[in-house]
Amino acid sequence: MRRRHFDALRPLCPNCRTRGLESALTIGAVVRERGAVVLEGALHCPRPDCQAEYPIIDGVPVLVAGIRTFITDNIVYFTARDDLSAHVESMLGDGAGPASSFNMTRQFLSSYAWDHYADLDPQETERQVAPGAVVRTLDQGLRLLDGVPEGPALEIGCSVGRTSFELAHRLPGLVLGVDVNVAMIRLAARVLNESEVRYPRRQVGVVYDRRTFATRFAGADRVDFWIADALALPFADQTFALTVALNIIDCVQAPYNFLLEIKRLLREGGGGIVCTPYDWSPGATPVEAWIGGHSQRGPTRGAAEPFLRSLLDGTHPHAVPGLRIVAEDPDVPWHVRLHARSTMLYRNHLLALRAAG
Repeated sequence: MRRRHFDALRPLCPNCRTRGLESALTIGAVVRERGAVVLEGALHCPRPDCQAEYPIIDGVPVLVAGIRTFITDNIVYFTARDDLSAHVESMLGDGAGPASSFNMTRQFLSSYAWDHYADLDPQETERQVAPGAVVRTLDQGLRLLDGVPEGPALEIGCSVGRTSFELAHRLPGLVLGVDVNVAMIRLAARVLNESEVRYPRRQVGVVYDRRTFATRFAGADRVDFWIADALALPFADQTFALTVALNIIDCVQAPYNFLLEIKRLLREGGGGIVCTPYDWSPGATPVEAWIGGHSQRGPTRGAAEPFLRSLLDGTHPHAVPGLRIVAEDPDVPWHVRLHARSTMLYRNHLLALRAAG
């Protein structure tokens, strides 16, 4: 955790926020630090009736409500080793089998890290599709937004981190990437703190190649990565000049509340970039909360795009107040590499948003 980000963004206690209270966290302990980066320690809520502690692990603060439950659910990822050889990892993958959490995590890391960083890999051999869909989408969103006011930027659902680095390269302010996927945020933190990309690149089945290469990004000293819940972000109102949420709306339990959270965090005149393929799954979002994709007998006949527009242009009875669309692109391609012979193609709906008072 960079002290510069902590001081500027003044994170609030997630537990207190669930009770409608605002309590600014303090740095309660520093066990290991390098320069102005706290690698191990804890953040503390000073409120007498709370006193919650939030760990900082491998440079990443864990800022979620119900911290004990979150740690219990993710303990295998927090304690996972990253010093095993590729040979031993392959034997573990063979032994655990394709349905294991070990191999499922490797699959996710392979797909996301490939798109985020494979364009920088000197050994990359893929020629059928080009990595970098996430960066191309970000660039298109910034073009549609056409101007960002001065101030910090927040990427919600930053995954393995490339777009947060790209934001810092394009904008002068602080950039914070947040996600709840521990394995992905740890990979992003490694790139930030060690200037090294290291990930398992899937060939087929449970066969993976270890990819490791050095990389540096301009403006990386203005980037940090934290674990936080997209629906309960631990910041005061109007903290950010820009929020970016790429392929997140269809991954949260309450998409409408997520839009409200974006508006809450944006300063007046601030910008938002949102995209989604509306790839709904009841495992992530209850059907009743989907923005389109059901109720084909309703006003939009199940179409997602007009439903989302109505929530942002004031025509829906429950429209998000003070958040308007300034431009959109309904057909942005996004490739996801599954393995050497399989790539999934999404068509994303990309919107540039502006916050009003």
